[in-house]
Amino acid sequence: MEFISERVSVERKTDGLSVVISARLPRWQEALLVTWMIAWMICGAFYAHETAVLPPGDKRSFYLLFMLGWAWIAFRIGRVGLWRMKGFELVRLKEGILTLKNSIFGYGKARDYFVENIQRFGPLEIDERSWKWQMNDSFWVMGGERLSFEHRGKRVVFGKGLTKDEAERIASVLEGALKRSRKKAQ
Repeated sequence: MEFISERVSVERKTDGLSVVISARLPRWQEALLVTWMIAWMICGAFYAHETAVLPPGDKRSFYLLFMLGWAWIAFRIGRVGLWRMKGFELVRLKEGILTLKNSIFGYGKARDYFVENIQRFGPLEIDERSWKWQMNDSFWVMGGERLSFEHRGKRVVFGKGLTKDEAERIASVLEGALKRSRKKAQ
């Protein structure tokens, strides 16, 4: 097993290649994320209590709608928290199939892509000064993809939270493995 960084490992086997990208954060960022999650839950408990003691009417309807929005954001915060503490991204190339899986506690949907249909593989061209990129690369979201390819005309992105150097190193490893896999298929 080879380590590209403390978060990224590559395992080369005779029948394929596996890349594991951990979603772990530095301790201070993890503490901020957990603090935000706890604060959001406390605010939700307060609003739920206020909603329960209000008499029926317009104000209660507003609180119920507000609680619906709160629950949606709580779900998203919880998902990101689980992703950052126990999640990883798995990229596996085996028998002419590239598999991508976002996994939390080992659960997640694997997506398969035939190597023959993969085109334009490599790091994403990113304007790191743009507001959109800054928000997508933040530690409180599950975004920040750095690698991409086209499969049957659709763009597929992966490599959440990678640095530019990590993305380039993974891209070179995967490009070589894709070439070898294509040669085997012929």
